[in-house]
Amino acid sequence: MSGSTPQSRRVILASLIGTSLEWYDFFLYTTAATLVFGKLFFPTFDPLNATLLALTTNAVAFVARPLGGIVFGHFGDRTGRKTVLVVTLLVMGVSTFLIGVLPGYDTLGVLAPVLLATLRFVQGLGLGGEWGGAVIMSLEHGDPRRRGFNASWPQVGVPAGYVLATGLLAILSFTLPDAAFMSWGWRVPFLLSGLLVLVGLWVRLKITESPLFAEVEQKGAKARMPLLEVLRTHPRALLSAFTARIGVDVAFYTFTAYILVYLTGPLGLDRQVGLNAVLIASALQLGLIPLFGSLSDRYGRRPVYFAGVVGAAVWVFAFFPLLETRSTFLIIVAAVVALVTHAAMYGPQAAFIAELFSTRLRYSGASMGYQVAGIAGGALAPVIAIKLVDSFGTTLAVSVYVVIALAITALGLAIAPETRDLDLAAEPMPQRT
Repeated sequence: MSGSTPQSRRVILASLIGTSLEWYDFFLYTTAATLVFGKLFFPTFDPLNATLLALTTNAVAFVARPLGGIVFGHFGDRTGRKTVLVVTLLVMGVSTFLIGVLPGYDTLGVLAPVLLATLRFVQGLGLGGEWGGAVIMSLEHGDPRRRGFNASWPQVGVPAGYVLATGLLAILSFTLPDAAFMSWGWRVPFLLSGLLVLVGLWVRLKITESPLFAEVEQKGAKARMPLLEVLRTHPRALLSAFTARIGVDVAFYTFTAYILVYLTGPLGLDRQVGLNAVLIASALQLGLIPLFGSLSDRYGRRPVYFAGVVGAAVWVFAFFPLLETRSTFLIIVAAVVALVTHAAMYGPQAAFIAELFSTRLRYSGASMGYQVAGIAGGALAPVIAIKLVDSFGTTLAVSVYVVIALAITALGLAIAPETRDLDLAAEPMPQRT
């Protein structure tokens, strides 16, 4: 982070820690849904349908995320970024802790999965407001020439949260007997969330408000109804943000969530094989995401982003054949290369989407475009992948599905302006290609 001011470094650190904790909470649920929740909360169904139901409760959060983006985006554009980020962290942390103490179906009956889905919905609300605020704070504090690099750090929270969540579950799964892991071992990482949130709050309370928002506030230029104004003045930006994210999400959840289902189900491998592969690949993303964010400062957001789209579209046809070798080494290779292509898209994505919107509307616009795409993208990707393989009997159908989603992302990039050199304080932002 050389070249950044002390305050911008503190903001980036606070955003990274906060988003890491939020994604830690989020991925705990996703991983547990593939490994534990089907048996614990849906024991009356056969294994395939139990897993599908568990993944469906997982998808509830994606429905909640746009609502969280709307609500928290409104207050982020009206009252400031900092306060909203403190609230979103609390919302996510409390709901995650409660999942850790939730009894299963054997104790509560049908109420257990209902409460599970409700808490997952609350998680989605928190994450829906988190992403936009963390990205925008990092974007608006730093050097304009390093916006891609600065905004990429909240994105690092995704692999950081995944490594922490999956790593803890992997250790517990490896060290505990199956009965102990299924009974109480999986709960430990959820309960730790309460302690980790206190650390995140302490860091976030020490940062200052965004200088660009402070300038808008000083001028009395805040939007009264930010979302309505976004819909009226930034329709192309919303469409571009929405479409640019869909393929990235579908590819990511195919490479990180469906891989666990496919390896432990049709291929009959131990769950540790998939967990370790994704863990290693995610650890490498910790450095790759800011690298690609930095490259987008040099070469532009769209060229770097598009390179990742092409790479993922090509690699998905090698991904499943490598898994089907049942070779631990080749499974790791499949996951690593897959997440390298994802990092190339994800590194410039935050700056690209946030830069499409003017300062007074940025929180609402970026959050809405990004979070609505999550429903069409990541929410259903593992479920669709399971159904495609079940219907067609081949993973080729999943690969085609991923490529179609990536083609939509390429379209979103094509209709957007190159945002690297745009003036963030300009009103309104350009809406042409």
